[in-house]
Amino acid sequence: MRFFTAGESHGPQLTAIIEGLPAQMPLTAEMINNELKRRQGGHGRGRRMQIEKDQVLITSGVRHGKTLGSPVTLTVVNDDWKHWTSIMGVEPLADDVNPEDIKRQISRPRPGHADLVGGMKYRHRDLRNVLERSSARETTMRVAIGAVAKQFLRQLNINTVAHVTEIGGITTDPETYSGLSMDELRTIIENDPVYCADKEASARMVAAIDDIKGRGDTLGGVVEVVVEGCPPGIGSYVQFDRKMDGKLAGAMMSINAFKGVEFGLGFKMAQKPGSEVHDEIAWSEELGYYRKSNRLGGLEGGMTTGMPIVIRGVMKPIPTLYKPLESVDIDTKEPFVATIERSDPCAVPAASVVAEHVIATEMAKAIMDEFRSDTMDGLKEEIERYRQYVKEF
Repeated sequence: MRFFTAGESHGPQLTAIIEGLPAQMPLTAEMINNELKRRQGGHGRGRRMQIEKDQVLITSGVRHGKTLGSPVTLTVVNDDWKHWTSIMGVEPLADDVNPEDIKRQISRPRPGHADLVGGMKYRHRDLRNVLERSSARETTMRVAIGAVAKQFLRQLNINTVAHVTEIGGITTDPETYSGLSMDELRTIIENDPVYCADKEASARMVAAIDDIKGRGDTLGGVVEVVVEGCPPGIGSYVQFDRKMDGKLAGAMMSINAFKGVEFGLGFKMAQKPGSEVHDEIAWSEELGYYRKSNRLGGLEGGMTTGMPIVIRGVMKPIPTLYKPLESVDIDTKEPFVATIERSDPCAVPAASVVAEHVIATEMAKAIMDEFRSDTMDGLKEEIERYRQYVKEF
């Protein structure tokens, strides 16, 4: 299973192609649109979420609500394109048009963005050529692909959920939600303004976002993704690039503005002795092998253990500020305050949705690597046989 995304932030559309999905998997646009809507929600989002109402078109690979086994193409039209047709047009400029006369050219790179280094790498003097693709708008398609991956995983009784655990130094108390089922946790999160499972922490986060917005600044935070129902042995210890925690960490770090990742106890492991870190193994006739705790976050030796996978990522504050930082104009070399594109005071809630979907995508890819079948029913049978085998091992 593999995929590609394409499209610019203010271009006519965003596109993704997914290859390798099994045939006969139920899939509709509605399943994807529900997730796209969640990505656009959360307290702290900016004006663009009011402009773009993302809706996906499935233009190949699905017939009458089921996948065909051929590549699936997903398209999201940018509603704002009508205001950018002359600026972002595909066709060459007319002979009588000076490229320097095109509106909204950017020569002032924004600190914290790809603008300056991307311009250097691809020799763009108009830095809009960089920011249009490096924009977090690309995560629209990562969520669309992840929605397909989540549907794939659900068919195999593997479920995911993501929530916000920290914004601007305000942290949740895990005791408030540690005993909840995945469905209960999801219900709370989807009805919370910052996708947080701790009601008291959520209220403080909302107040902090409102305060930072009034000061023209931004906040970052931490999101947590949980994957439940994955059988043990996904991934491998035999080669570095097959380790599941490496793949998941890479997926999390591929999200715009993410700067750190951890599993289970994460960096707290550095503060504890081994006896308080490793998960003791137990066995029962009902469950087979299981761990008495889940401090390692469901992964050992580069492989899943069968326990819930728990992965967290840290998102830096969005670098586009309404009290802009200093930069240098690449044409004049003079100091200047950085230009402002649309900005959100806090996009951590939306980032939790993106994180869930990139992790779901990586899990789906790993499952397809481990269990080969051209049909969904065949894949279900193969995984059930494997689950029975590891239970009786």
